[in-house]
Amino acid sequence: MEIIFIRHGQGEHTLDIPKSFQIKHPSLTSNGIKQVKLLKNTLPLTNTDIIFISPLRRTLQTAYIWSRNVDCQKIVSPLVSPRMFPLLPNKNTLPCDKLLGIETIKKEFPTFELDMNASLDLWANGINILPENKFIDAGKEFIAACKLLHKEKIYIVSHDGTITSYRQLISGEKLTRADFPPETGWVQVSC
Repeated sequence: MEIIFIRHGQGEHTLDIPKSFQIKHPSLTSNGIKQVKLLKNTLPLTNTDIIFISPLRRTLQTAYIWSRNVDCQKIVSPLVSPRMFPLLPNKNTLPCDKLLGIETIKKEFPTFELDMNASLDLWANGINILPENKFIDAGKEFIAACKLLHKEKIYIVSHDGTITSYRQLISGEKLTRADFPPETGWVQVSC
């Protein structure tokens, strides 16, 4: 199975760092929307594809624009929500990385499914500051569940730290922030 990780388009939270990290539920910028529209040509989707999406507005918007007019399966999961990389002790999740609530997702993205196999704790807090051993366990379970879907490839729309954390988990290689993909950049990993 191939997993293709895609980083979301440019978000409002990146325009005036570090002040903009305080924006709660930032959207894509107009540049981010343009970046995502280019994805339709770079990585065209089919009706048989599956996309897992982080429950943040910018990733949901990325998946929505990218998959417009394609009747593929879109599943929102806290298991691909933001993850601090590297994980720093005693840090908190920034306002820009707080998950949207389930009811908000249902209202704003009614055609997206919710991963209700994920615990309510994950839906509340995500994986951002989950201790490394717990992330490894949850990540392995998520990858195993993806394999049970019996697809040749699965797309995941997520965040730079999350993508790098999963790449490190799957490959066993030691990665750094220098390995972060750019906005709407993508990385293919074999499982």
